[in-house]
Parts: sequence; C-alpha cells; structure tokens
Amino acid sequence: MTESTSRQTPKTDATKTDEQDSGLGSGTSPRAILRINQSKSGVRRRKTDDSVDLDNPELYFNRELSHLQFNIRVLEQSLDVSHPLLNRLLFLLIFSSNLDEFFEIRVAGLRRQVALDREKSGVDGMRPTEVLKEVSRICHEQVERQYKILNEMLFPALEEQKIRFIRRDQWTRAQEKWVEDFFKEEILPVISPIGLDPSHPFPRLVNKSLNFIVSLEGKDAFGREGGMAILPAPRSLSRLIRIPDELCEEGDNFVFLSSMIHAHADLLFPGMKIRGCYQFRLTRNADLTVDSEEVSDLASALRGELLSRRYGDAVRLEVADNCPDELVNFLLKQFGLGEEELYRVNGPVNLNRLMALMGQVNRPDLEYSPFTAGLPRLLRKDEGSIFHAIRQGDILLHHPFESFSPVEDLLREAASDPDVVSIKQTLYRTGPDSNIVNALVEAARNGKEVTVVIELRARFDEADNLTLASRLQEAGAIVIYGVVAYKTHAKMMHLLRRENGQLHHYAHLGTGNYHAKTARLYTDYGLLTANPELCEDVHRVFLQLCGMGQVLNMHKLLHAPFTLHKRLVEMIEREAEQAATGKKARIIIKTNSVTEPKLIKALYKASQAGVKVDMIVRGICCLKPGIPEVSENIRVRSIIGRFLEHTRIFSFYNNGKEETYCASADFMERNMFHRVETCFPLLDNKLALRVRKDLETYLLDNCQSWELQSDGNYQLNSPGKGKDEVSAQETLLDAYAEKVT
Repeated sequence: MTESTSRQTPKTDATKTDEQDSGLGSGTSPRAILRINQSKSGVRRRKTDDSVDLDNPELYFNRELSHLQFNIRVLEQSLDVSHPLLNRLLFLLIFSSNLDEFFEIRVAGLRRQVALDREKSGVDGMRPTEVLKEVSRICHEQVERQYKILNEMLFPALEEQKIRFIRRDQWTRAQEKWVEDFFKEEILPVISPIGLDPSHPFPRLVNKSLNFIVSLEGKDAFGREGGMAILPAPRSLSRLIRIPDELCEEGDNFVFLSSMIHAHADLLFPGMKIRGCYQFRLTRNADLTVDSEEVSDLASALRGELLSRRYGDAVRLEVADNCPDELVNFLLKQFGLGEEELYRVNGPVNLNRLMALMGQVNRPDLEYSPFTAGLPRLLRKDEGSIFHAIRQGDILLHHPFESFSPVEDLLREAASDPDVVSIKQTLYRTGPDSNIVNALVEAARNGKEVTVVIELRARFDEADNLTLASRLQEAGAIVIYGVVAYKTHAKMMHLLRRENGQLHHYAHLGTGNYHAKTARLYTDYGLLTANPELCEDVHRVFLQLCGMGQVLNMHKLLHAPFTLHKRLVEMIEREAEQAATGKKARIIIKTNSVTEPKLIKALYKASQAGVKVDMIVRGICCLKPGIPEVSENIRVRSIIGRFLEHTRIFSFYNNGKEETYCASADFMERNMFHRVETCFPLLDNKLALRVRKDLETYLLDNCQSWELQSDGNYQLNSPGKGKDEVSAQETLLDAYAEKVT
C-alpha cells in the first residue's frame, strides 16, 4: 500500500456549489474543485450489441470470492501506516471477525449444498465444490499472512510504544509468581478439564470457543491410563489479562489467558505428566433456518434455533502450529473435517478477542483523533421544537460526520409531547442499551399509540431483539414481527401529531440502523421530513407490514419486494435510451454489494449504449468492469477507511432532470425480492445536489479507494506525481463535523 505521512488538507466549505474550472492543474488545490466532477467522460457510445450473451458466466465474478476480496482489503489496512497503530491492529482483528462470519454462514452454506448433493452454480458458473477449493486456498494464504503481519510488524510496533504482550519465556520470577497465583485464584476454580475415555466421550464444544487438547502420561486416582483431555477455556474470563504495573516495565503489559493455562495445566491433572498442551478453536455453522411455512410463532421458533447455533456442523478447525500431527488428525476426525478445513496458526487462535485491548489502554495518540459530529443549519438555527425545525424543510443527516442525536431527540420529544398521537418504528439492529427503545417505552407508558416492527432475524442480533420486543410489549407497545417470509430491513419512523386541530405527519427514513454506536462508525444518510406524500407513503408501508391487504400504491417511495427492482431497471434503461440518442447519460451507484443478475445485465446494456456508470461498492461485486463491448464504460471502486461505508445511493442524470435516491437496500437478490426495503427520493434539490457532490468526492478519492480490475483484483489508487492526496472520508469530516482535533 502507498504510505502517506499526512492526509490532512486545508479545510474548505464542501457545501459550495459555485462553478469552478476543470482539471487538477498544477498549483490548483484539489479541495477547491473536490466536490464537482470535472473529468471528461471518455465514453464510447454505440448501439447495444445483442450478439453479446450477457448470461455468459465469464462476465461475472463469484460472490464468495468477491466477498473474500473485501476481507483482504480490510486486512490491507493493517499495513497502511497512515492509520494510527491501534487502529491498524483493529483492522487486522476485524479481518478475523469477518472471516469467522464468512465461515459460519457462507462456507457453511456451500458445504451444506455439497453434503446434500444439491450443488447449484451461480451466474458465474462455479460449482460449490470449486468455490470451496478456491476459498480454502485464498484463506490459508491470507491467514498465514495475517499472523506474519501481527508477529513481525504490529507486535514489535506496539512494543516500541510500550504496549507489550509478554510470552511465557519472558516472564520474570515475580511475574511467574503472580501468574501462578492468578491461575489458582481465578482460573482453576472455574475451568473444567474433560478426560477422554469410554465414559467421557469427546465433548460438544461451543462455536468459536477457545479450547486445549492435552496429551497425558501416567495413571489417575482410578487407575485409568493417561491419554488425552480437553480443556475448554472459561468464556467468562478475558483472553487478555493485564499484569500489575509494579511487576513490569513502564507501559501497558499483558499476558494471554492461553499462556497462563499452558503454564499451569499440570495443576489440573495432579500426578499426571503432561506431554503437550495445544490450543484449538472450532468454527461451526451459525446460520439460523426457520421454515416460513411451518412456523406459527416466529419468536418461539427463533428461541429454539438460537440454542442450536452454538452447536452447528463444524466448518473450520484452527490449531496452534506446533500441535503434533497425531493430535491434529484426532481432532479432524472428531469434527468430520479434512486438511482443507485445517488452519495452523502462529499465535492466539481467537484473535478477535484481542479487541478487548482497546478498552484497556489509554493511548489517544495511537488512535484516530476525536471529532464532534455536526448539525444541519436548520437544527442549529431552531433550538426549540424539532418538529418546528422539520416543518421548515427536509433535513438530511450524514452520519457519522453529522450527529445521530436529532433522531433520538425527535423520539424523546415525541414521547413527552402531549400533541403526539402515535409513533410507528422499524427496528433491525438497535443495541441493548438504546435511547431509541427508551423513548419508545416512555411513549407507550405515556399512553401514546406505539407500534414497533422488530425484525427478529437480524443475524447475530436475534437474542437482543427478542429482549427488546419483550420490553416494549411490557410497556404497552404493539410489537409486530413483520412478515415471516420477508425480513423487514427498511429503516423508517412515522409520527402523527395534532397541530391546531389537525393531524400532521412526520417521518424519518434512513440507509442505516437505529443504532447510536454504529452511527458513529458507519456512513449513512437519514432524512427527517414532513413532506405529505413521503409521510403518507411511509404510513402505507407500515399498514402493509402490520395488517393484511393488497399492495398499496406509493406517491414517491420505492419499496421492495414490490416496486424497487422494477423501477431501478427502468431508470437504468432510461439512461441507456438517452445515450443511444446521443444525449448525456450518467449513473452513479453507491452500495455495499452488487450480486443481482438482472440489475447487472441492465448496467451492462447501459454501458454498451454509452452510459458512463460509476459504482462505489464497498464489498461484494459480481459485475466485471472494463470488458470491451460489454462494460468498458463502467468503473467500480471500493472505499475502505476509518468508517465503514454503508450508504446506499442511486443517482440518475435523467436528461438533466437528475434523480437521486437513498435506500436501505443493496443491489442483491435478497434485498430486492426477499426483504421489505425502502428507497426514497431526495425531493429537495439542494439536498439532492449535496448528496451528488458527496458521491463525486468518493470518486476523487486517491488514498483509500481501490479500483476493481476486470481480472477480479483490486488496485489501490494513489495520487499521481505532483498531485495532492484526496481522502473522501476526511473531506466529509472537514465539511460536516463541528470540530476535528
């Protein structure tokens, strides 16, 4: 990756719309024109070539392999010295967390297809057996690389900053004594060794838990010959334990729980000789399956499924790289896995538990500089009722650069406002300690009509959502679980308020979840509006979710699974028609993933017709850009940086009458056909222009953007010789945040 000592550039008003001269000429500040796209298109225009078979598998990337490419780009951030050191470590750990979920869901699904002899090829033509083989090759390469980065780069760099992970062979006598005492007092009472013999079969181990396999010699108290035992590490104990300062050099000093167990495993087997003790970790299938045709009570069905998640089929085995082959083969046989699913690692097998370090060291100099999220002008100007501010005009919030607090403030005010009659809200991922839920509970207790549509099946948040549902029901809210066969992924809120004897509607629509923590980490848009047509549309979507009836017509809103996909295809085709007649045509798509074949084909046809298509796709992209006669007018880039890119924006030139939409949906089959999603137009021209300028900022990024090549590789963009660096995320921070320090 390109090293950069600084990505800070002079602060300018990124909301300016003045015309500016084109090009980044020498001596011209990129920030002066950063918000306007001035580049010549270079688009080739022609009639659509019907002889090209757009169903040809060679025109598509495999979904799972593209997913892995995203994870690799995350890992690359650990090498980028422009990120602070602790954040580089965090990127490396996020790679582990992402890979865990990839195996738990995607790899598990592929293995299930193979096991049931139901292999089904995707649009790319690869069979699951082929994909699994390639996944194994890539993952083995990248996991080995990950541990090299950790051991050879990050650990030494952290040690230079006096953050140390002290190994057993480095302990002083005083530290050894402290570790022994800690083991006896904190670990020994809670750990449960399991000897393996006919009366003690191999235990059922919890998904992703840290365990040790121990090889023993000698006889125990009952005369049993030593063999093997399993030590499950107590899940209640931190994997990273701080050594008292008085026993160490200056700085932050830690020891791994695994090192403590290794050092004193003999205390668990008195009188026996330990020949070896080796850590391992098993990853299981964690996908929940609920048959929509068989379920009569979704909440009860999910409670049952959650218990089974911890003990699904094995999909991956991680072991210490010094574990003898005989023990490794024993474990593989126990779990029904082969060499392809075995990962020998040089370090802790549960790296993502190292994230606890962030809360145990106070080193702001090694983390991103803090900032204060901004507020739009309407909210700064009107310090009274937030309802009054929204009546003045639509308010667009761009998180995390702008605060999520106005959304919480709106609900808090609504909960206590005697004029508010009803509140309707969707919740997908919210968090266990949520101000949003607190406000909804207060509103219900205050006698307001509160209806909450909770998606219980938000992956890995099911348990929290079941708890939230119970809490809301106890407060008197009406809780709906949506439609069994369709996840409710839409992010929307509807409020009804009596003003001067009449009922007035207010709404919030967003691209991200009602989760205050992720709103500080994910980029998302949220629209606060009193527009009568938009509010009526939101109300109608709630009617469809809560009741029964035919599809309701919408004024402005596009919604899945009914109108969104069809309308997107139509708007793409409209741009193609404009280009075919020689008119300017342009599409900008920003989304998290692109997999849906019909949308990809529509974009291919648009490219063939001469439409310039810019796509900002954070993760999976099955579309191949830059293919002659097919996609040479399509450019795909991925932004990986401090914040997780999460906004979904669809912008169409429309012969000069530009249309810009924000959405909760990605360009994926599940979003278009198997989820309830909303896609809302920005009806205020100033707000729409602002979002399009944000998009252009991302297209000018030359620090954190990766260009997708036609061979499936991603190339990191870097400033040309003599050019200034442009970081989209830092530009937006400068533009919208109150203060960057």
